[in-house]
Amino acid sequence: MFVIAILLVIAAVVLYFVGRSQDSTGLKMGSVGALVAGVFSLIVSMVYVVSAYEVGVPVAFGKVGTPMTSGMHVKSPFTDVTTFSTRPVDLNLSDKDVVEVRSSQGGVMYAEVTVKWAVVPTKAVELYKLAGSADAIQQRLVYPDSREIVRNVFARYTSEQGYTSDREKINAEIGALIKERLAPRGIDVTTVNLRNVKPSDALQDQIDRKIQQQQATERALEAARTAKAESDRRRIEAEGIARANKILNDSLTDKVLTNQCIDAYKAAAEKNPVYAVPCGNGNSAPVIVDGSKR
Repeated sequence: MFVIAILLVIAAVVLYFVGRSQDSTGLKMGSVGALVAGVFSLIVSMVYVVSAYEVGVPVAFGKVGTPMTSGMHVKSPFTDVTTFSTRPVDLNLSDKDVVEVRSSQGGVMYAEVTVKWAVVPTKAVELYKLAGSADAIQQRLVYPDSREIVRNVFARYTSEQGYTSDREKINAEIGALIKERLAPRGIDVTTVNLRNVKPSDALQDQIDRKIQQQQATERALEAARTAKAESDRRRIEAEGIARANKILNDSLTDKVLTNQCIDAYKAAAEKNPVYAVPCGNGNSAPVIVDGSKR
């Protein structure tokens, strides 16, 4: 725009002198119009508007100036302004950019991660010096650092932890490390989402075999527990019977047996004729029972 303004001013001067020499009113009016257009172009080249949710970095003759916030600013015609959006941007590490990671055991997995980041307005100058543009910030800073941290964190966990049990812990650790790495550079990482972790085909086969082995071990342990419980039940039952028999054997003396024998034959004599039977061990006198008496 500044170059156009200079050309218009030069054209206005030329038209003016030509019109004056030829005494042409049309050329003189044309010179006035060119001069007005040149002045307007010059003013426009000195005004720059930064949109909302953006920050501008002015550069004049290789020197970087103070960041411009949203609004209208007056600048030198020789100043170029590079703008950065301050809205959050999603970096999706998936599909062709999916992160290939290795566990502490060497198992290969594929992690899909989304990193939401934004430019810190007060750090726009530092980011301009590091990258030069918003696209370069993501490609040169956020992208490689995020992939490196994801790989380093997964390398401290086993395949089972990375694939199932400790995914939330791993996600939190990755987020904290990415924020810590990028914050000093002027990049605010708002969220990190570990969306999916997929094992490689070889690792999936290992996981399936291990699950089958664990299930077989659990079945064997359950069978052993059942057999032991049944063995304990039978042992306790046998011990109880043995104790009962010992108590009974200790309590059955000759006198007790004789009394029980007499009681039994009395009950039988109520329905049978009189008869004589031995009682006890056979050495005692027989018992005479009269079955005719009621």
